[in-house]
Order: sequence, then structure tokens, then C-alpha cells
Amino acid sequence: MARSRFIPDNYTFAILGTVVLASVLPASGQVAQGFEWLTVAAVSLLFFLHGAKLSRDAVLAGISHWRLHLVVVASTFVLFPLLGWALRPLLQPLVTPDLYLGVLFLCALPATVQSAIAFTAVARGNMPAAICSASASTLMGIFITPLLVGLLLQRHAAGGDPLAAIGHIMLQLLVPFLAGHLLRPWIGDFVKRRAAMLKYVDQGSILLVVYTAFSAAVIQGLWKDMPITSLLGLLLVCAVILALALVCTTLLARKLGFSKEDEITIVFCGSKKSLASGVPMAKVLFASGTVGAIVLPLMLFHQMQLMVCAVLAQRYASRQQITHEEH
Repeated sequence: MARSRFIPDNYTFAILGTVVLASVLPASGQVAQGFEWLTVAAVSLLFFLHGAKLSRDAVLAGISHWRLHLVVVASTFVLFPLLGWALRPLLQPLVTPDLYLGVLFLCALPATVQSAIAFTAVARGNMPAAICSASASTLMGIFITPLLVGLLLQRHAAGGDPLAAIGHIMLQLLVPFLAGHLLRPWIGDFVKRRAAMLKYVDQGSILLVVYTAFSAAVIQGLWKDMPITSLLGLLLVCAVILALALVCTTLLARKLGFSKEDEITIVFCGSKKSLASGVPMAKVLFASGTVGAIVLPLMLFHQMQLMVCAVLAQRYASRQQITHEEH
């Protein structure tokens, strides 16, 4: 029997299990330090593989759609931060102050790559443009996200210097990404053939980051200071922001006269936020004891966007199928 699209996938259950493990058995002392080094290595490997998988032909094929890319970038790095900032007086009372800082951090993140491309493919959107736009968003986020965090969260970021944060993020994310892409002529086929196996590197690195982040947060008293009403409020906050992002990107694409294929790409690339980029960035930008609360909104938003976009992609696909049959 096929699993309902509303039931979380195994990876989501793995993330939840990791949060429970960190809550019951948090890493501390030398063990925590060992996990920190292992996490840095795993995340660097993750972005190295992302670079090796990025097709240069797909980038060149999609790069000509500059209007589409501008809309996606504006949605990711302008619309989302404006929503988080403008809705703060209305939404912040529903959660704790630390959780709403996490919401603002979520709004400053780049778009996700893999799921945005996957949903665009299911919905029969503009695939080359999706690959180009989502990949560009990830790279731009390395520079833009720390600056937005500095503007939106002001004194709450740990380092205080956005340029120093950009340097740390470049070293951990951008350098391995570019190294993987430069080595693509030699290792690209190997990575492609073993894509199913290498996805465990992708998922495992995120689980490591989640475990180390929540371990530090639990030791600092994360769950003791967080009422259940705030968690329920966070669910509503994420739902409101996701709904507004989906509506805005859809209306904007139609108002600007994009084709249905381009609209699909704009909606799925412009309304999603990256867990793979966001959690490592949070580790760089915030003090270890606050990272757990900061990434909690992102983890919830990530699962919510997957479930909602799965339904939306099927609706786009069925609508297009009807159109093709009528012609």
C-alpha cells in the first residue's frame, strides 16, 4: 500500500528520532567536541557531492531565463524577510522570543535544491531553470544570509561580524562545493551511478548537525524553557508564512505573464527553504546553546513545505495532463 502524502517520510522520522536522542542522551565534553569535528567533515562532504552533481549543461540551459531567476531571488531573499519582519508584531506572541528568532533566520535562508527540483519535475515545470535557480540560490545564500541575519536579528547572532561569518560559511560550504564541481569531469559519473547510496551522506550529515545542535541546546535547558503552547504556536506561524509565500509567488508569476512551466519553477524554487544549508549556517552564526531553538522552526517548516508542495505538484501535474488530453 502506498504511503499517504500526508504521512512524514522515513527521513523525517529519523530527524525526530535524532531530536529525541539528543534530548535523552545529549553529547557533552570531549564527546561533543568529537561530534563537532565529525559534523564539519560530513557537511563539507555533503556540499562537495552537491557540487559534483551539478550539471554545467543544465546551468547553461537555464541561465538565460533571467527574469525568472530575479523573481525567485526576490522571493527568497526579499519577500520572506519582509514577511518575517512585518508579521512579527502579530506572530511573535504565539511563540517564545528565541523561536521567533529562528523564524527570522528561516526567512533569511536560501532555497532548497533537491526537493525544489524534484517537485518541479513532478509538476512538469521548467527543469533547466529550476536547477539553475535553486543552485544559484544556495550559492548566493552563503553571502546574503549572514547579511540578512545581521539586519533581521541584529545583536542576537553570535559572531556580530557578517563578513567573518561569510568567511566561515564559504570555507565550510562554498569551497567544497566548488571543488566538487571542478572535479565533476572525473567524478561526475561515479557520483551519478551511486546517487542512491550517496543520499545517505546527504541525510547523515544533517542528522549529525541536528544531534550536535540539540545536544548543546538541551544542556542549556531548551525544553525546560519552552512551553507546549509555543510549539503549537510555531506550527501556526510556519503555516502562515508558507501559505503567504506560495500565494505571493503564484500571483506574481501570473501577474508578470510567465508560462505555466515557469510559474511552477517560481513557486517551488521561491517558496522553499533549505534545511541542508540552514542547519550548518546556524552552527556558524549562533552560539551553540541557542542553535537548537533557532533551527526548530526550520525543521518544522521543512516538513510542512514537503507535504504541501507534494500535494501542489500533483495538482499542477494533473491540470497539465488534462490540458494535453484536451488538445
